Amino acid sequence: MPDTRTTLLLGGRVHTPSSPDATAMAVTGDTVVWVGQDGPGRALHPDAEVIDLDGAFVAPGFVDAHVHATASGLHLAGLDLTGVRGPRELLSAVHAAARPDEVLIAHGWDESGWQDTRMPSRADLDEAAGPVPVYLSRVDVHSALVSTALVELAPAARTADGWSDQGPLTRTAHHLARGAARAAVSTSQRRQAQRAFLRTAARNGVVSLHECAGPDISGEEDLADLLTLAAEDGMPGVVGYWGELDAVATARRLGARGLAGDLFVDGALGSHTAALCSPYTDRPDTSGARYLDADAIAGHLIECTEARLQAGFHVIGDAAVTEVVRGFELAEQAVGQRALAARGHRLEHVEMITAEQARALAGWGVAASVQPLFDAAWGGPDGMYAARLGPERAAGLNPFATLAAEGVLLAFGSDTPVTPLDPWAAVRAAVRHRTAGAGLSARAAFNAHTRGAHRAAGIADGMTGSLVPGAPAHYAIWEAEELVVVAGDARVQRWSTDPRSRVPGLPPLEPGTPLPRCLRTVRGGQVIHDDLPSKLKG
Repeated sequence: MPDTRTTLLLGGRVHTPSSPDATAMAVTGDTVVWVGQDGPGRALHPDAEVIDLDGAFVAPGFVDAHVHATASGLHLAGLDLTGVRGPRELLSAVHAAARPDEVLIAHGWDESGWQDTRMPSRADLDEAAGPVPVYLSRVDVHSALVSTALVELAPAARTADGWSDQGPLTRTAHHLARGAARAAVSTSQRRQAQRAFLRTAARNGVVSLHECAGPDISGEEDLADLLTLAAEDGMPGVVGYWGELDAVATARRLGARGLAGDLFVDGALGSHTAALCSPYTDRPDTSGARYLDADAIAGHLIECTEARLQAGFHVIGDAAVTEVVRGFELAEQAVGQRALAARGHRLEHVEMITAEQARALAGWGVAASVQPLFDAAWGGPDGMYAARLGPERAAGLNPFATLAAEGVLLAFGSDTPVTPLDPWAAVRAAVRHRTAGAGLSARAAFNAHTRGAHRAAGIADGMTGSLVPGAPAHYAIWEAEELVVVAGDARVQRWSTDPRSRVPGLPPLEPGTPLPRCLRTVRGGQVIHDDLPSKLKG
């Protein structure tokens, strides 16, 4: 029988558009049944289990619209290169971590922040690691440093596009090397990594994740294991995407939501593989790499539309976006605008896009899965984007305000392990965009990480992702201090649930302000993370 017990949360702040001054919420089973004030809540639900929130903040649970679960779990447990600040430090870390008879997989180096930008050579890695196979992915996971012993596990990489005798591998050579490293991970290691990652997501108030899998990313067994694990009690939900052409049967066998996610039209800016209309400023010899043309894009869209599956692509550079828009135009000629828009196809990243292109994508019902922490990490006049593209082109990247204004549905994600799974930090990054006028309001940013991300996965019931009666009980309870700043002689309130204050009912997002701490995460009425003080549990 379904659980019909009612839980009544009192004395907090409930983020709900229908009752902006709400301090209480009732949940029966897996559904929100009432939102309002404490007194009426007690009267309406006298037999409910009561949780005294003691001023805590209740909000819809976050959704991360782009993750790589196994890679993120391995990163959490293994050698972390995100803090490495130069080649010597990297080699020292590799030497300390290398173990005989084990492949060393590590992630996160980013030479754009090094003072000494000399890249360690393969000979340097061999000296540091000895005979140990080493795979070290760049922070964008579109290139990697590898040792000779790792190359021996992927000999075809030596003749593939993107091969380098000494430097990082990119393009097809990198995919082959990554496949060899992935094959060295045991089934038990993979499942432990997935479980660790899902628990980390729950601790961050995340109730659902969009796994962007594919033959070049993780593998069928990896996705099948993850979807099985996510079906267990106490786990966030996972929506699976499989990035491969001509794979409708594979998507259906795996239970994938669509043939989308990291189906690569191009690469990444950091690795000089995002496809550009004009060359990179710091590498005038290249304009990046384009892996699919408009005809292939159109064919995929047509096949998925007719199979009633979501299609989607990884697309970053302006040349790649141009090719995708042309692909949609061709697909519309074949299946019609209405059928194309009905499937809710999606694009990942979409970092270089014009208002005209955004308007066209909105007409086709496209959702943009974007990553605000990319701008926080690499935006600004002195960031990696400016180094790769020059300040003028870089200033146009990740134009969230333009996408929203033109009607494109926004869904926020992390692309973890590329950037951390930290939803409040992503909301703040979208609000505090490094380019003036490109960011969003706090409320719009929060919606993109909750309701918008649910919609991007095809959940368009108008309730999921909101705390309103009838909505699924997907929520998180947060400990968040109210911020009061002094301006002259006046004390200015920055966070208020009073609708007359005209201040969004969200915790403070000012730089330097501590972000909220998750006390409890609930998915479908089931607690999946609990750090609520015992005195508040009733």
